[in-house]
Amino acid sequence: MNIQHFFDSRTCTLTYVVSDDATRKAVVFDSVLDFDARSGRISEESIAHVDRYLAENQLDLKYILDTHAHADHLSGAQVLKARHGAKIGIGADITKVQETFKNVFDMGEDFATDGSQFDLLLEDGDVLALGQLKIKAIHTPGHTPACMSYLIDDALFSGDALFVPDSGTGRCDFPNGSPADLFDSVREKLYALADETRVFVGHDYLPGGREVSWETTIGKSKTDNIALREETRKDGFVKFRKERDGTLAVPAQILPSVQVNICAGRLPQAHANGIAYLKIPLNVL
Repeated sequence: MNIQHFFDSRTCTLTYVVSDDATRKAVVFDSVLDFDARSGRISEESIAHVDRYLAENQLDLKYILDTHAHADHLSGAQVLKARHGAKIGIGADITKVQETFKNVFDMGEDFATDGSQFDLLLEDGDVLALGQLKIKAIHTPGHTPACMSYLIDDALFSGDALFVPDSGTGRCDFPNGSPADLFDSVREKLYALADETRVFVGHDYLPGGREVSWETTIGKSKTDNIALREETRKDGFVKFRKERDGTLAVPAQILPSVQVNICAGRLPQAHANGIAYLKIPLNVL
């Protein structure tokens, strides 16, 4: 198994390409479609890095998996699917997120909230074959109700459930987020994995201005994670998360990102003038 990371410094997002050495089959986790909110311009610089890596290593992209409907960047899933024919997957509880935001963005009666925009809706414990590798889906709600982590051999792709130790965990103040649920997800599911399990995180916000860090272990997280260690009590974590989240700014791209990402990365259809528009609801967040 080979793991390659890509860091988008503008959104502090980590994208991963994981490939099976024997068959050259590959999966992409948490792809990024670049969006400049000031100009409304969309570009594919981040996807180009992934595409170049796939081509240089002669990889066959089979899956494009998101850990959740991201609030800080647009998903590049549709661009990758169009180029490679891979299937797009996400946690089955994306339907709850769709139901929440359908009215926020006034998406109309025709907007389906059954997850049908995605090719794969994954349940806790589902397994996908990737050549000789197996991808196990682990439902880790808390940051959002639909969050899914993915385990391949000894490598866990944790999305926003668990970060490197000096960054803690994902926030829980988005609609239907729950610090109590996140505590249970990490303690009962992720910390139940072997201490040697490698953890590849979904974001790194470079605290203190340090260099980007994308990998830790379950054992290191249990002893050093600033938000949730093995001995941390649920009430303490809930208190910490609520106080911490109360100081955080709303993600700069949350409104563009969510309305695109609950549609599996599809951009809005163009109007009669040939221009597509994103909606910015006022006084909602």
